[in-house]
Amino acid sequence: MANSGSPRSGSVPSPARYGFSDAARAEGQLRAAGWWTDSGPTSTAEPVLAALSRAPDPELALHSVDRLRESMGDGWGELSEDLTTDAGLRGRLVGVLGASRALVDHLVAHPDHWRRLRSDEGSPLKSLDEYTSVLLEAVEAGDGSGPSGTADGPVAGLRGQDAVSALRAGYRALLLDVAAADLASVVEPDVPVMAYEDVAALLSDVAVAALRAALSVAVAELAHSGVDLTEEPARLAVIAMGKCGGHELNYVSDVDVVFVADDEKDIAGATRLASMMMRIASASFFEVDAALRPEGKAGALVRTLDGHLNYYRRWARTWEFQALLKARPVAGDADLGQRYLEAVQPLVWTASEREGFVSDVQSMRRRVEDHVPAELSDRELKLGRGGLRDVEFAVQLLQMVHGRGDDTLRTSTTVDALRALGEGGYVARSDAADLMDSYRFLRGLEHRLQLRRLRRTHLFPATDDAEELHFLARAAGLRSSGRRSAGSVLVAEFRRHSSRVRRLHEKLFYRPLLEAVAKVPTEALRLTTGAAVERLAALGYSSPEGALRHIEALTSGMSRRASIQGALLPMLLDLLANTPDPDGGLLAYRKVSEALAETPWYLRLLRDEGVVAERLALLLGTSKLVPELLVRAPEVLRLLSDTPALAERDPGEVAQSLRSAVGRYSEPERAVAAARSLRRHELLRIACADLLGLMEPTSVFRALSSVWVAVLEAALDVSVRSVGARSDWGSVPARIAVIGMGRLGGAELGYGSDADVMFVCEPVGDADDTTAVKFSTAVVEQVRRLLGSPSQDPPLEVDIDLRPEGKRGPVVRTLDSYLNYYRRWSEVWEAQALLRARPVAGDADLGDRFCRAIDPMRYPEGGLDEVKIREIRRIKARVDSERLPRGADPATHTKLGRGGLADVEWTLQLLQLRFGHDNEELRTTSTVEGLAAAARLGLLEQQQADELTEAWTLAMRARNAVMLVRGKSGDQLPKQTRELVAVAAALGYPAGVDTGEVVDDYLRVTRHARTVVEHVFYEG
Repeated sequence: MANSGSPRSGSVPSPARYGFSDAARAEGQLRAAGWWTDSGPTSTAEPVLAALSRAPDPELALHSVDRLRESMGDGWGELSEDLTTDAGLRGRLVGVLGASRALVDHLVAHPDHWRRLRSDEGSPLKSLDEYTSVLLEAVEAGDGSGPSGTADGPVAGLRGQDAVSALRAGYRALLLDVAAADLASVVEPDVPVMAYEDVAALLSDVAVAALRAALSVAVAELAHSGVDLTEEPARLAVIAMGKCGGHELNYVSDVDVVFVADDEKDIAGATRLASMMMRIASASFFEVDAALRPEGKAGALVRTLDGHLNYYRRWARTWEFQALLKARPVAGDADLGQRYLEAVQPLVWTASEREGFVSDVQSMRRRVEDHVPAELSDRELKLGRGGLRDVEFAVQLLQMVHGRGDDTLRTSTTVDALRALGEGGYVARSDAADLMDSYRFLRGLEHRLQLRRLRRTHLFPATDDAEELHFLARAAGLRSSGRRSAGSVLVAEFRRHSSRVRRLHEKLFYRPLLEAVAKVPTEALRLTTGAAVERLAALGYSSPEGALRHIEALTSGMSRRASIQGALLPMLLDLLANTPDPDGGLLAYRKVSEALAETPWYLRLLRDEGVVAERLALLLGTSKLVPELLVRAPEVLRLLSDTPALAERDPGEVAQSLRSAVGRYSEPERAVAAARSLRRHELLRIACADLLGLMEPTSVFRALSSVWVAVLEAALDVSVRSVGARSDWGSVPARIAVIGMGRLGGAELGYGSDADVMFVCEPVGDADDTTAVKFSTAVVEQVRRLLGSPSQDPPLEVDIDLRPEGKRGPVVRTLDSYLNYYRRWSEVWEAQALLRARPVAGDADLGDRFCRAIDPMRYPEGGLDEVKIREIRRIKARVDSERLPRGADPATHTKLGRGGLADVEWTLQLLQLRFGHDNEELRTTSTVEGLAAAARLGLLEQQQADELTEAWTLAMRARNAVMLVRGKSGDQLPKQTRELVAVAAALGYPAGVDTGEVVDDYLRVTRHARTVVEHVFYEG
């Protein structure tokens, strides 16, 4: 960066390099601080200058340093020295100095408070009890055996303005502690990031401590005026509501409270105490708002517990029960507060039984939105569309609807409630995770905005306010990216999160799912008129008459089944309308329903578990493979409400379970039928989790490979036993190992992949090689026959064409026979094929010995000579020109197309053949791991490895998506629009995406990969 503003030559460093726009002014301030000389920064100042450059506002940070230095006088040297050596202090203090003018003012007024932020002082963050003690000590409150505001509680020694000043200073000091810990990681990257939930909980604890301290001052004030509450005790409980009650308070916020007295005789004294506490707290800390009490501001400030209950039982409106979700006793009489909570909680969890409860909550949210000025709606973090209230209202509605029967949902904290909703299956886990992510992001922005001047604000900066956007982006930990400024990055992130919140809010809050599952209006059940056809066409059904026939078939008759279908269909039709193929989805739903007509729990599950109906609609409207499998594995439906069971099963556990189940059968046909049935279940489970976005691509590949191996091993075990029991043998004369090749060897199978394998054997006991091979061949032929025999399940082809001599060679060889062949006759392409060989089933020791023995062939000493490199390139060129199917588009053919699977895999395999002997990291059968290893070893640039990995993963996902959508395998991206829309959905694109964008994304990714292939494979 140029030394603008510096009087010296360009060879002398300028403060401008640290982000200071006014270099001359910055240099003067740095010199005054003792951090700058004629030759640039002092020898010890570099860490401080680097920290200042990372501050949200470097100019403000340095100016604040100057103000603090002047206020400290002779004490500045100690702080200056500590800043150069204590990274924790540096992060905390510079974070505050560069983010909050209000807290800088506090530090200037109380310069010794910097010591609170030293690392050797231990954590500046305290518990609620410690916070309370700090503030009570500030007002010289005497010891008390009970809580503040009770007869035996502490009474402040300070009153009036002295008490307010002491409380304000003590409270600001505690805010300083929290803000410093919150901001430290922005300035010092090695400092752990503090989670939003932890910040909000600490701020809530500080606020509660403040209320308790204000109570002790209120008692002193009343005693001074002649009302001695220690002589005439009035039992008062302070109940926190809103964000304070939910442990999720902002830096600057009103604190909502409700006051409860124990008895009518306590009302007068309790009201005086509550009023005085509110005045003191509002003057010292924040506005204390009691408007959530019964009858609002028109109602009595304090009521007895019975008075509260009578009101809630007779007069309370829906929103008042919603507000009680966050009620929490925080100050005053603890026993009374707990009794209040226990009394009102049952009312909260039965409120959803009230007539029109769901619509009441929804209309209330709309009214809140309507009060936001239209010109500010898109900038309102709290109340606008896609704002914080969208998350909170959706979560609270779902809590109150489902929390009646599920205690895990009864939490006052939004993030905890979202997590519980996801884990309980009431919300898709991915939706819950997305909402939590966006909620944290938006709350983080709200915190940073409020810290600037410690003012209550929820307004995102205008898009033309570059200065505020830049500050907020840096305060949020965002930096410039490529050609985009930090402010532009922030705006993009803000819009992304707001859009996501709004989409998920609409999905969870306004859809008819909640009401439809419980009760559907009668007029909506019979769609038998022309108006029904028009409605179906409007929803997006291309053949509304056909859809109507499906509906009539599902709802005809007087059976209970037809009645439930009538209640479900209005909601399901809406859900299916938002899928890529509503007509195909409805047809599939009819077929599944008819196939499961005698399954007693099927319709009950859809009726009672909203998330199952929602997920099933998405699956049926996207995939033809899922309904085909579902009619033969209906038990997987139950997993749709249990995300961990659906998406997080360990592949090893699945394989063990399958082998154990199959091991109970002695007849080969029955054993393999059972194995294929269990594979069908797993294939469907994985497909559902994949389509719902609940499994990472590599987890899908690994899970599909693992279940294939388990079936193969089960078939081998039963075949060894049955063939060995024949009279010809009488025993088992050989051990057999199955060597996985190709994508099975790499644990990278797709839904339609065959299993490429080789079989190796060796004699047992007195048996000779000939006997071992003959026995093993009989076993292998039986395995292939059993797995490949026609059935209603997906076929299982065991492909052995990669064996020596291909289709002309023996089905099974001994280890020595393989080695003799490879040493004498093998060609370079066979060494290449062996790169993915790994033992997958059968005798593990024999499999390991085979793989160790072939290492010299696949990782040749000295790598490949130029002749063999040219041969591999020649074979690859021939594959490119001859193997691509007639009429295929090489740009979008996932296997053999430009930048597709073959391009990436051959490139990696050439590197493994050339350098694998000297680099053990390269000796992996996994494509993704191999590319990562090549980057670590410097054989690929990191960007090249990333581009190859991205293309390979996308091509694998696209092949899988085609299989899921069509129900049959294919290597070409579809050209038909509806199929391509479904493939896009299976790839995770949002509804309504332009299919041109999907193809453009694929072409862009594979084009980058092809460039790397041409450079590394053909030229390297």
